[in-house]
Amino acid sequence: MAAHTVGSAADRVRYDRATAHLDAPLAVVDLGAFDANAGDLVRRARGKPVRVASKSVRCRALLERVLAREGFAGVMSHTLAESLWLARSGLDDVLLAYPSADREGFAELVSDAKLAGAVTVMVDDPAQLALIDAARAGLGRTEEVRVCLELDTSLRLLGGRVRIGALRSPLWEPGALAELARLIDRRPGFRLVGLMAYEAHVAGVGDAVAGRPVRSRAVRLMQAAARRELAVRRAEAVRAVRAVAELEFVNGGGSGSVQHTAAEAAVTEVAAGSALYAPRLFDHYTSFRGRPAALFALPVVRRPGVGVVTVLGGGYPASGAAGADRLPVPYLPAGLRLDARESAGEVQTPLIGQPADDLLVGDKVWFRHAKAGELCERFALLRLVDGDRVVESVPTYRGEGRTFL
Repeated sequence: MAAHTVGSAADRVRYDRATAHLDAPLAVVDLGAFDANAGDLVRRARGKPVRVASKSVRCRALLERVLAREGFAGVMSHTLAESLWLARSGLDDVLLAYPSADREGFAELVSDAKLAGAVTVMVDDPAQLALIDAARAGLGRTEEVRVCLELDTSLRLLGGRVRIGALRSPLWEPGALAELARLIDRRPGFRLVGLMAYEAHVAGVGDAVAGRPVRSRAVRLMQAAARRELAVRRAEAVRAVRAVAELEFVNGGGSGSVQHTAAEAAVTEVAAGSALYAPRLFDHYTSFRGRPAALFALPVVRRPGVGVVTVLGGGYPASGAAGADRLPVPYLPAGLRLDARESAGEVQTPLIGQPADDLLVGDKVWFRHAKAGELCERFALLRLVDGDRVVESVPTYRGEGRTFL
């Protein structure tokens, strides 16, 4: 499998023609690819609703576009402030995927019946409940808070001495979730409505990395073992929690594991978002192959020598463990690469390769970001491309003056 998807000359012609009247830097979303990726998610979800991970989209217009499709329902948000903003904007099913310490936000949540009915907060520790109660102090009558528990999905081997998975919830054993569920059930002002279990080591780790067959094989073996173990433990956890509270939903999965997670009877919905944009980190999966939908263009501003051009900007690394896989990559014209000594720079990025000799000052070079929604933190607008035309320009979160993280 290629290190990253190679774009076609026809795509470059389309994007250049669509944006000929626009100066770079700019960002586009190819609606044909976006909609195809959305359809693929629905297919892989096997009839279960897909909850959209908003951090991987970060554009209200595109969230609304995908939620209007059959097979999608609800949003998974990443901060309490974002959750409240989306709920005030009209969304009535927002699951906050991470615990919050936003006391001002909690005070707003418990003071508004509409917000309290639309937003579900994540809890994995009694201290988080105490923080919410502290935010109620002095407010008089307040609204009931909808709560979701998170199960730690990590694979534990050798009696727990080896742990594979993201460091998220401390609740690994079904009994621990049931204990916290009972505490919530007894505590006034809270209602337990959901359980979430995000298997990051399965959904977010590619299993077919180019040039690394041994590692890829090891990842596939690990993920197969992790899926088997988690399916049993997740079902036990759901039974244990349902004995305490009537759950509205059990959420699981991510873009890279949708079809596997959806196959579990205990799961009622799956979460996904990155697959809509299909960033470069999602090129390395055997389970699916998306079409690159979100791209950004940088202008050629220099021609330092034979086989080299310099573009303006480009230093847009993705979050996570620092490494080459977190860097954006030149996509169109195909055949360009980053300079190993300078890489993607804050103000300029040199690009090397034979296609550089055919580029003129002012031409656009198209890039793919390593991750999905983080690209939107760099641009105020997304130009929506249909065929070879920009049909609409829509604001990102940043373009609406919202920078939640």
